[in-house]
Amino acid sequence: MSDFITVMRETCPTPVVDATKWTRIGGDPHTVNLNAYLSADGSKIMGTWICTPGKFEVNYDKWEFCHFLEGYCIITPEGEAPVHLKGGDVFVIEPGMKGTWEVVETVRKYFVFA
Repeated sequence: MSDFITVMRETCPTPVVDATKWTRIGGDPHTVNLNAYLSADGSKIMGTWICTPGKFEVNYDKWEFCHFLEGYCIITPEGEAPVHLKGGDVFVIEPGMKGTWEVVETVRKYFVFA
């Protein structure tokens, strides 16, 4: 094990249920976070996120990297066209993005917030 490299398969994250700060605005979505890494200063986090179908209002104050492993969702930034995302997609969301995140089919993704 390295002091400089964290390998997700070597971590034992504790599941955190329904910990999202996003506002639910449709359906009855439920989330599970498996947080595998948190930097010493708390500014960076890495893990797995699972969410059942439903819709959230979102307001990003941090940068996020996502790698969808499975599922389907529609992210709609305010004033912009919807972005359809599915298993296999890799993307980044910039700080300041406001809009909606609709989970159509249960999503499982790797994420990094920084």
